[in-house]
Amino acid sequence: MSRALKSELLHNGMRVGIYGGSFDPVHRAHRHVARTALNRLDLDRVWWLVSPGNPLKAHAPASLESRASAIRGCMPDPRQVVSTLEARLNTRTTIDLITHLQTRHPRVRFVWIMGADGLASFHRWKNWQAIAQRIPICVIARPGVGLKARLSPAARYLARARKQDSQAKTLALGSPPGWTYLTEPLHAEASRLLRAKAAS
Repeated sequence: MSRALKSELLHNGMRVGIYGGSFDPVHRAHRHVARTALNRLDLDRVWWLVSPGNPLKAHAPASLESRASAIRGCMPDPRQVVSTLEARLNTRTTIDLITHLQTRHPRVRFVWIMGADGLASFHRWKNWQAIAQRIPICVIARPGVGLKARLSPAARYLARARKQDSQAKTLALGSPPGWTYLTEPLHAEASRLLRAKAAS
């Protein structure tokens, strides 16, 4: 078994955050989200699930392996696991990925991790309400999108299921729907701005 696959091994009772995205390129704000979730949710692992592509984005991303390698280079913590599982399974939607993971690992406590910009557009994801009914969600604040995220269709739909940030460590143990919105010192970097800077 390869080193990458060994790092993906899960055990009953583990708390695992799923952090999906293109990460094109990975930047400090991504690392901030992953580290905040790991610490505030008391997780055993954060899985960076590097997506082959994002149907909500028009541009084609850099190669899958180059993006995964970049994350591994800047996140040496063994609790931060970089995975290309989505490509290996040939899944294209979050709901299919979550269904697979929960079916294969029914005794692992999964939490979906996203930045506040993800919450703002969550209602555009395929079967987003079904996602919320299957897995607890942790949202990490991002600059400039706080109000938009908190007033988004998804936030309104899930309003009664929101847990205070003081309850964050119990999020993985609860039954969905359940979500929390965590604020920490913010990083303003965004992949779009980094790509534009590189192009210029």
